[in-house]
Amino acid sequence: MLRVLGRRADGYHRLQTVFQFVDRCDRLYFELREDGRIERVQGPDAIPPEQDLVVRAALALKAASGTHLGATIRVDKQLPMGGGLGGGSSDAATTLQALNAVWRTALSADRLAEIGLGLGADVPVFVRGEAAWAEGVGEALSPVVLPQPWYLVLAPPVHVSTAAVFNDPELTRDSPSITLGDFLRGDAGNDCLAPVLARYPLVKEAYDWLNGRAQARLTGTGACLFAAFSTLREAEAGLAGVPAEIPAFVAKGCNRSPLFGLEPPDVSPTEA
Repeated sequence: MLRVLGRRADGYHRLQTVFQFVDRCDRLYFELREDGRIERVQGPDAIPPEQDLVVRAALALKAASGTHLGATIRVDKQLPMGGGLGGGSSDAATTLQALNAVWRTALSADRLAEIGLGLGADVPVFVRGEAAWAEGVGEALSPVVLPQPWYLVLAPPVHVSTAAVFNDPELTRDSPSITLGDFLRGDAGNDCLAPVLARYPLVKEAYDWLNGRAQARLTGTGACLFAAFSTLREAEAGLAGVPAEIPAFVAKGCNRSPLFGLEPPDVSPTEA
């Protein structure tokens, strides 16, 4: 769900939205460095290392903590870029959490979320790792417990520009606010859906296909689309019918980020 309530004087939009995690993830690998350098040796070719959120997150944590340590980072992308699945924001949050542990900087979750907000409005929810009702620009979070269905996710090969969607003159910017109860009773629209479908024919094609078989929804500003199913068998049956030209996958909905199911690294600077 994504509602645009208005636009602030600084250009950011006031939102209401709901975040839930899935168990399909990018994978990040960190190697401690004593020389203080931050180096990304593997990652998406389309993003220069200095622009990558994982590098920016590492540098922001290094500046905030004052540590003399560094890290070598590898990013194995599993999520489509520009798909609205929060892969970049999740990677930044994972970097903050992982290096906070590896560097022994002991910053609180609140401080990590504050650093994350400086990188992007969606980073704090991934830092905290709980499904959430969100307001403000997406940073005012209240944990929620939601059903955890199986999702069929369609990922049209399109990179949707979030900035372009939010600057679209056809975007609804005055939706009335709702309550969590309204959402749980089924008020789950996305104000970005109409401008995305108008701008991106491949997304509209995928949406029409999925919506003809289940209730299709848009991920944030897109481009991915998803439908919820009660069982893995139902979701996989849907996956089997997806047209070959549309990348798709099945993932489990999670109220807690998969990151928080990992054991913390047992590394100290003296052991590196």
